[in-house]
Amino acid sequence: MRRALTLARRGVGKTSPNPAVGAVLVKRGRIVGEGWHRRAGGPHAEIEALRRGSGDTLYVTLEPCSTQGRTPPCTDAIIAAGINRVVVAATDPNPRHRGRGLRLLRNAGIRVDAGLLADEATALNRPFNKWIVTGRPWVIAKAALSLDGKMATRTGDSQWITSAAARREAHRLRARVDAIMVGAGTVIRDNPRLTVRHGIRGRQPWRVVVGRCPKSAHVFTDAHRQRTLHFPTRNLRAVLRELGRREITSVLIEGGPTLLGAAFDAGLVDAVAFFYAPKVIAGRRNVQNAITVRGRWRQIGRAETVFEGTVR
Repeated sequence: MRRALTLARRGVGKTSPNPAVGAVLVKRGRIVGEGWHRRAGGPHAEIEALRRGSGDTLYVTLEPCSTQGRTPPCTDAIIAAGINRVVVAATDPNPRHRGRGLRLLRNAGIRVDAGLLADEATALNRPFNKWIVTGRPWVIAKAALSLDGKMATRTGDSQWITSAAARREAHRLRARVDAIMVGAGTVIRDNPRLTVRHGIRGRQPWRVVVGRCPKSAHVFTDAHRQRTLHFPTRNLRAVLRELGRREITSVLIEGGPTLLGAAFDAGLVDAVAFFYAPKVIAGRRNVQNAITVRGRWRQIGRAETVFEGTVR
C-alpha cells in the first residue's frame, strides 16, 4: 500500500476535479502491475495496473468507483479481471457512493479489506474530499512574512521579502492547486502575474481576483487571460461556492492582509503556508533595507517555536 500511495502522489495537482489515486497489482507476493490516475478523463489507477499484468490481489488507495462518469466503473473491470482480493486504503468520501464499490466487489465473491493506511490516503486528497462533500474548494492561506510579522513595509513595498528558494517553493505550491486568489488591492499595487514559474513544471492555475480593479493588469491581458476569473463582490463565501460549481477543488489565497483577514474571519481557511524570512522590517520604507537576522528556529514545547539569532 505504501507503494500505491507513492504512485498516487504523482497525480497530486494534475487530476482535479478527480482525486489522486494509486494502485498496485500483486501476484503470489510480487508486484506485476501498477498505475496512478494521471488526469481527469484518463484511465483510473486500477485500470492502469490491470493493463500491466494479471494478478490475484489489488491494492488501491481509494475505494474503486462504481458508477459511470468520465470513464466506466472500475469495479466492473476488477471483477472481469478475476481478482481474488482487493485491499483499499480510504473509502469514497462521496456520501452518495461511499461503500457501494466495496459492496459490489464483495457481492462478486471478492475478498475486500479496507482501512490500511487510511489516514495517509485521506490526507492525500483533502481538497477533493472537502469539495465532493460541501461543494466548496479547499482553501490554503499563503503569506510571505518578516520575523516581526509584516507582509509589507509602511509604504506598501512587499516585493521579495523571502529568498529565491522560498519563492520557488511557493511556485511549487501554485502548481498543486486549481486556483490562486488575490484581492483587487494586490492587483493594483503589485500587478502580479500569478503564473507558475521558476522552473516549476505544471499546469497554469486559474487566477481569481476579488474586488474592483483596472482591466489593464497582467492577469487580464497576458497569454493566460482566459484563465482569469474576476468577482467584483467581496463576499468570499459566495465566490468560493461559485468556484466549487466550476469544479475548482483547491484555492491558494495569495492576497494581502485584507483578503487573508477576511478569509480567516469568515472561517473559510482550511490550511496555511506561511513563509518567514530572517528579516525585521520594523518601520522601514522598503524591503531591501530590512534588518537581516542570522539564526535558527527552535521548538519549545509541543506547539510553539522561537527564532533565536543575531542582528547583522
